[in-house]
Order: sequence, then structure tokens, then C-alpha cells
Amino acid sequence: MRLIDPDGKQLGIVSPGEALRLADDHNLDLVEIAPTAKPPVCKIMDFGKYKYQQQMKDRESRKKQHVVKVKEVRFRPRIGEHDLIMKVNHARKFLTNGYKVKITLMFRGRELAHKEVGVELINKILEMLSDISVVDKTPSFEGRTIVTFLTSK
Repeated sequence: MRLIDPDGKQLGIVSPGEALRLADDHNLDLVEIAPTAKPPVCKIMDFGKYKYQQQMKDRESRKKQHVVKVKEVRFRPRIGEHDLIMKVNHARKFLTNGYKVKITLMFRGRELAHKEVGVELINKILEMLSDISVVDKTPSFEGRTIVTFLTSK
């Protein structure tokens, strides 16, 4: 096997017994780095320290990730004017706080026969929020609902 010492210098090709003896002399572990290489590559290192450093790198990379959260606001076609304004204000608050907003318009029973009422309502909602938002996904029918996504400008 090809052996690398703790400082990163190559010691050449040695037997497995010799590699284990050298690792034991340094009070470190013999770790196989590339098992598919011809000959396999091993390194003398402190395996516990190596695993700890990998965990710290993973933790740091997770800290730097930005997760986009989605808030959903649901509407019905026969919503009252005041309720509509209240729900639009909730969506406005979510957008200003940096969330994506999913607008869902749900139909029940015979309401589905008048889809144009739902389309008008969605367009009205989008118009009310057009000053602070951008349509991420255009309104589309998904079964008995119309769904659209908004993001802040």
C-alpha cells in the first residue's frame, strides 16, 4: 500500500504490517483514503480529530445556508370584502418579513362551476399586493384549487 505520513509526505509503497507499525510508533491511526487505487492509499492520522473537523465544517456550511420559508394564505370565492382585506394584509405582512407567500383559492361543491369568479378574485389579490410583491408562479388550477406564489420585490 502507498503510505502518507502525518505531515503529508509520501513514504512510498510499504507492507500493511510495516504501515501499522509506523502508525503505532506515532500513536495515530492508519486510515485508508483511496481503497480503489492501485496500490491502495493510506494515511497516518488521528481519525477522531479528522472526524471532529469534518463535523465542524458541516456545521459551518449549514449556518451559511438560507432557508426560504413559505407562508400560505387561503381564500374562498365567496369571501367578504373585509375578510379579503384582512387576509391580504396578512400576506403583506408575511412578504415584508421576507417569507414567500402561497395564495390558495379553494372551491367547494358548485363553486367550481364558476371558475371565472375565482380567477377574478386571484387577479384582484395580485393587484392589491403588486406594490410589494412579484408573482413567482402564475396562477394555475390544481384540482379544486387555484395556486400562485408571491415573493417580495
